Amino acid sequence: MQRLQDILESGDSLFEGFFEWLEGQYDPESGGFYYARSSRNSPGFTPDIESTAQALGIIERCGLTAGLTEDVRGRMIQFFQSRQDPVTGYFYDANPDMRRDEVMVGRALGYSIGSLRKLGAAPIYPLPGAGGSEEAAPDYCRSPTAYREWLRSISLVNSWRGCDRLCNSAPYLLQMPSEKRETCLQEALSYFAEIQDPDTGLWGEGAPYVRISGTFKLLTLYNRFRTTLPRVPEIYRSLLHILRTESAEDMCYIRNPISLLSSMNMDIPEDEMVEIAEITLWNMARLKRADGGFSRELHHSPPAPNVAQVKPGESYPDMPVPVPLGRGEAEGDMNAGTQAILIRYTLRELGGLPASPLQAATFSPRFHRIAADE
Repeated sequence: MQRLQDILESGDSLFEGFFEWLEGQYDPESGGFYYARSSRNSPGFTPDIESTAQALGIIERCGLTAGLTEDVRGRMIQFFQSRQDPVTGYFYDANPDMRRDEVMVGRALGYSIGSLRKLGAAPIYPLPGAGGSEEAAPDYCRSPTAYREWLRSISLVNSWRGCDRLCNSAPYLLQMPSEKRETCLQEALSYFAEIQDPDTGLWGEGAPYVRISGTFKLLTLYNRFRTTLPRVPEIYRSLLHILRTESAEDMCYIRNPISLLSSMNMDIPEDEMVEIAEITLWNMARLKRADGGFSRELHHSPPAPNVAQVKPGESYPDMPVPVPLGRGEAEGDMNAGTQAILIRYTLRELGGLPASPLQAATFSPRFHRIAADE
């Protein structure tokens, strides 16, 4: 494994300047994090739920959570709690269009609950589907029959978007009484088995990386309920072929295969693991930016990351209303940054190597607003 270790250690140079960039996204007034530099420097943008939760995830993965100052911890708690609607229990950003994208709303719910838990706090009001806010849950939560019908109504013409919508039901299932939850979960797993491609192991339609991304999205539901992913050998063969033959021009296309591999619990031959690492790090290097961060896309950061990547002029069913979080410049963005960090640690895990924190991830003056000096 020495060759793999050398490759991964060399890849750590990609994170030079990353933590300075991360600190630059923090807004001490609100306790949140901006999506990108252009978000902070342009009127009309504010720190958002996803970016703040992703920043906290980076801090946690790099072993820095314990060093958060009490002031920063308190401000972050207030950030999430202040964004909960007292009537519905959902968490919303300032942009009203965010409420029109069910995937963003569902993710904000999961991100906020998880972040508050990491910070040692909890939501102030009852959550959707729980306590007094049950009427705020989606209509498909009414019964297993309604859930079954909803599952089958979701278009998978764009696997990424369709599977994103399907797995977005997980937070609501978790709020259900156990018997109802188990019935709905079995409805989902049965349906997913029915529509999975038996040859490739993938779900839905679209370009190869779109299908891999859709499959990764469904994986999050399997993981949430600790259920084994089916047809692992077929998925692995498809994944390796796509890595070798397709161009990854989106950080999601770089991260999603690695996260899929991580959940397959399979022994990867050493030569293939080396190849996977080399391809992945080469792709990541193409998205590194001068400001120290990483862009989601090859030439720039997407201004509205809630919209799956499509070619100009293309569309797909249920395409969401774009919710801009930045200006879309050639800059680092929090979505790509959190994925880059995840890739770094997951590659080491896949290779059976020690986690060994990034050398840059030490408390120093660069974190003077976020973490206390050691």
